[in-house]
Amino acid sequence: MSDLILNMLLVGWLCAALIMLVLWVLHLRLKNAGIVDIGWAGNYALIALVYAVMGDGYGPRRALVTTMAVVWGARLAAHLTARTIGQPEDARYQHLRQQWGGNVPLKFFFFFQFQALLNVILSTPVLLASINPRPELSPLEWLGCAVWIIAVVGESVADQQLKAFKSDPANRGKVCNIGLWRYSRHPNYFFEWLVWVALCVFAWASPYGFISIIAPALMLYFLLRVTGIPATEAQLLRSKGDAYRAYQQRTSAFVPWFPRQS
Repeated sequence: MSDLILNMLLVGWLCAALIMLVLWVLHLRLKNAGIVDIGWAGNYALIALVYAVMGDGYGPRRALVTTMAVVWGARLAAHLTARTIGQPEDARYQHLRQQWGGNVPLKFFFFFQFQALLNVILSTPVLLASINPRPELSPLEWLGCAVWIIAVVGESVADQQLKAFKSDPANRGKVCNIGLWRYSRHPNYFFEWLVWVALCVFAWASPYGFISIIAPALMLYFLLRVTGIPATEAQLLRSKGDAYRAYQQRTSAFVPWFPRQS
């Protein structure tokens, strides 16, 4: 591995780790660990900017992949900020506090820092594209851009539909099944994963681009098996009970598809 790549990884990780340290201290005051999600999204944009400055690849390619990462990360961070600041702590993190028992602040410190490390691992596609010297953009990279547009628009629409549903007092206690949520229980997660697919496709045109498969593969694992769907659905079952069980029976968990007939 070249000195440039090692330096880029190191600087990217240090920036992300510092941001997470600040947010961890802040969460002690706010008593709201949900700000880790804001930091995770924002850190991806920050690392992309670091790679854009430090990378020595073709300028337009660096600018394009950086724009993709920054726009996605900044939009998600802004959405999560509006949903988190001034609100009660997300029930998922309240549940973690109950599960962990003692030394909760220290455990959250390592949790926050793990997110910083995950940021660096998931930034692999951006790094590879930022050091690609090829002086033109390939059809594969344009395809990655097209998939990225679909993913960002889809995630934004899903977030706005859920926000509008929750803001209506008449929907209190009900399950959101409008728009994209009629076809997937987690359309926001699906389109978020599609962002990583798009970046992987974009980076595949770069030397050693196949390594970028780690980003969508790892994100899919976390969404389907760890912190995404399992944690979210466990909380929804606790809060909405049979109504959510019925929704589970008729609606695809991840990939948007036509509802099953009851």
